[in-house]
Amino acid sequence: MKTDVYTLTHNDNDFAVIPSVTEKAARYNGLEEKEIMRLRLLSEELICMLPQLLNYGSGRFWIESERREYELHVSLTPDEFVSIDREKLLSVSTDGKNAAAVGIISKICIAVEKMMSSRAKAVEDIPYDFYDMGLSEYGDYKAWSLMNYRNCVKTGYEKYRENNSAITEKWDELERSILVNLADDVTVGVISNRVDITVRKRF
Repeated sequence: MKTDVYTLTHNDNDFAVIPSVTEKAARYNGLEEKEIMRLRLLSEELICMLPQLLNYGSGRFWIESERREYELHVSLTPDEFVSIDREKLLSVSTDGKNAAAVGIISKICIAVEKMMSSRAKAVEDIPYDFYDMGLSEYGDYKAWSLMNYRNCVKTGYEKYRENNSAITEKWDELERSILVNLADDVTVGVISNRVDITVRKRF
């Protein structure tokens, strides 16, 4: 099943439709009340990304489901793939590290920005260790996966947690994240001139 496709702008009313559409789709498919609330919570987490992402252009939202597998989609079409102002859109500290990449929502937003900037060759010099840890490449197609990133951090945490405070901080951040705890995966990919963000959940 695929829901209607809803246009997203900076209008808060556009954001409000996301949880209601999600809950409606879940009830239509006969999910239990606890499952409905979990899917709705994931949709609300998705909303947290939109104010920043819609600075680049318009977006669309829809849900696809098959049996008990759900995908929440946000498709972002930038006005144009041009240079992104790193000082304006990212808080970069004086030591050169990306101070904006705090929190999982921020990391996903920055993964989107990185996808767009790589098309424009604009901010290649910004360090993105979390981005590289979640990245997969298939020829010309690139995708960033939250679960890929989580698995990399988990491997490092299990090996080095006693001697590496940075990897411990990364793991603690993941442990606190609603998206990490509820979603099966969150992916960011570029198709043509469109950036797609997909939240996957199987009940």
